[in-house]
Amino acid sequence: MHEMSLAEGVLQVIEDYAEKEGYSRVKTVWLEIGRLSGVEVEAMRFCFDAVTRGSLAEGAALEIVETEGQGWCLVCGKTVPLAARYEPCPECGDFQVQVAGGTEMRVKELEVE
Repeated sequence: MHEMSLAEGVLQVIEDYAEKEGYSRVKTVWLEIGRLSGVEVEAMRFCFDAVTRGSLAEGAALEIVETEGQGWCLVCGKTVPLAARYEPCPECGDFQVQVAGGTEMRVKELEVE
């Protein structure tokens, strides 16, 4: 379950910003996760709750913003939506599609006190 290490990384980002910006409590975390990132959203929620216990983010609401996958078709030269890796281009049906977006995960926003 790599979501545990990802949740620990998110907490580290939150703690680093807390030290820099001087806030003492996090109320809400907006986390942007791409659909092609390989991150299981429900596992991420579970792991986030586990790693934030005893921290300044304990009890914080976790809002997940899922971003669509995108690919670039080498055959028809178009940027196309992708629901999964290795699926064919929805325009021409060819499988020569490079992933162009939806692989990221980032802390988008924090509500703090």
